[in-house]
Amino acid sequence: MRQLQVRGLFEGYGIAPGTWDELLGTGESPREDVLRLLERLGARTPAEFSRMQALAERALMNQGVTFSVYADQRGTERIFPFCLIPRLVSASDWEHVERGLEQRVRALGLFLDDIYGEQRIFAGRPELRDMVLGTPQYLPKLRGVRPAGGVRIHIAGIDLIRDGQGTFRVLEDNLRTPSGVSYVLEGRVLSKRVLPEVLERTRVRRVDHYPAKLAETLRASSPEDPERSIAVVLTPGPYNSAYFEHSFLARTMGVELVHGADLFVDDDRVWLRTTRGPKRVHVIYRRIDDAFIDPEAFRPDSMLGVRGLLRAWAAGNVALANAPGNGVADDKAVYAFVPEFIRFYLNETPILEQVPTYVCAREADRRYVLDHLEELVVKAVDEAGGYGMLMGPQSTKEEREDFRQRILAQPRRYIAQPRVELSTCPTWDAASGTVVARRVDLRPYILTTPQGPWVLPGGLSRVALRAGSYVVNSSQGGGSKDTWVQKEDA
Repeated sequence: MRQLQVRGLFEGYGIAPGTWDELLGTGESPREDVLRLLERLGARTPAEFSRMQALAERALMNQGVTFSVYADQRGTERIFPFCLIPRLVSASDWEHVERGLEQRVRALGLFLDDIYGEQRIFAGRPELRDMVLGTPQYLPKLRGVRPAGGVRIHIAGIDLIRDGQGTFRVLEDNLRTPSGVSYVLEGRVLSKRVLPEVLERTRVRRVDHYPAKLAETLRASSPEDPERSIAVVLTPGPYNSAYFEHSFLARTMGVELVHGADLFVDDDRVWLRTTRGPKRVHVIYRRIDDAFIDPEAFRPDSMLGVRGLLRAWAAGNVALANAPGNGVADDKAVYAFVPEFIRFYLNETPILEQVPTYVCAREADRRYVLDHLEELVVKAVDEAGGYGMLMGPQSTKEEREDFRQRILAQPRRYIAQPRVELSTCPTWDAASGTVVARRVDLRPYILTTPQGPWVLPGGLSRVALRAGSYVVNSSQGGGSKDTWVQKEDA
């Protein structure tokens, strides 16, 4: 293990061989980008920082920053775990990430337009055609529908990892109802409150304008004049795992938080019930899955959606953010083709790299995966949050046999990837009272209007709080960090 030779908070901090660290890179001396942060934050003693971390956690509790865990028998609500030591991204690194994310979202938007339109991408690609049209996330009844404003991916959350060489790679796309941005904004509030001088001296780009940008993005796709348009946030209710975020975003945008029963459709237009009579709604930021948004079009037993909503959307009388049918692009098997989409639709070379992916629907890929289960990470294409996954190098013989039978029974449902060594980041460990290296990923957020995409300068850095863990999801013991993107002149 390589250790940092400094005094103060980071004294004795070390990383394992073969990993890329946000503080040390691959060496034994701090990276130049983090020197300002190290100088100001590192001067604290562990005892001082422990008190600061406790203050941050108490603030989270007082503000009710929570998430729900359905499988937890101890209760539905938990305070979101947060580590006060930030994750720093240099201006040059972020410029590369930003360009890559904008490119990716533009290509995915064109892909969705195409598969619900002319389907040009399928010419000469029968394998892709079968894969796209065969997924339950593809909604044939939407073919030919052009959404108001022409935008399908108003809000995207693209998960990135940094590999053992420090290269950012796309891990997966989230184009339906990506969550987590409220924790980005609350994390920055904590940084300002507890680390104001460190934040100022490190020269970090702001993130607190996201709600205003989101409101602007929503209204920009309105079928009417954006200045006179009414937008709402449609939530399934307080038992949803992301309900805190739904209410947070509605409040910070200054729009109504509504349930399905608050809305109705008349004359293919959407109306909000109010004490002063019906009020026209032009844009709906819906946080409800496709299957439940309209009992007339999808699940007839849904009590969460609005009857006739899809008719109103297809008629161009309301914008839905995000558009129905986007889930096909979230499919982990379709992910393998995104570099091809970028070349086909944009005639560009992909800026961001991906993780090499074996698609088990392909016979050759499937044979390889079945012969190398102990080396690979196997994922169900329709699962998220770290579920439906086999970590081959850490698995038992019984677990591998179980997944072998699953793959043979439903090959289209699985993909596999080599395990990528995630980058690590300094993280406070309360049990030992020291700073330790823990694996992280990053979910940036991209907003798209008819004029093009905009990337929030930051994102949700999720951290695996357990030693040795690769799972960063909060539902399985992970936490978050404030992501500090440096200004260009920092």
